[in-house]
Amino acid sequence: MSVGVPGDQVEVSVIVAVDPVAAFDLFTRETDLWWRRGLRFRAGGRSPGALQFEPGVGGRLFEEFTGDAGPCLVEFGRITLWQPPARLVFEWRNVNFAPDERTEVDISFEASDSGTRVTVIHRGWAGLPADHPARHGKETAAFIRMIGLWWGDLLSAFREHVARHP
Repeated sequence: MSVGVPGDQVEVSVIVAVDPVAAFDLFTRETDLWWRRGLRFRAGGRSPGALQFEPGVGGRLFEEFTGDAGPCLVEFGRITLWQPPARLVFEWRNVNFAPDERTEVDISFEASDSGTRVTVIHRGWAGLPADHPARHGKETAAFIRMIGLWWGDLLSAFREHVARHP
């Protein structure tokens, strides 16, 4: 896995041992099975629920779970580009973003000698104020590193999921 940190974006890559068609399918169709649980990764924390993509442009990345107040649905973003098996782009909004705040996640699936290189580029963080709660009080470089490690942890989970897949 590699992690790059240029400017206001993070780039993280991992190689999975399947072809791009299978990698794209597992990434988008089995998201709930590989995306880590807990408050660091999900709005519902460890609550039983489901995190999923709705396929196609305009589809959502959302999580449904039951919280203390009952059923909840949290939308993290909308798909702006859906090109199986090569690329997926969606807007990303943390739960603490204002309605006009968003970043962009661009994921590519490229054939490699040992399977598929999955690369996530998450950009647009410079548009958030320095005191934004999503930054956890970190200065820009430290915050971007934190986001890179977060995506690195998720892509490691994805690689592990693919390795268990028959």
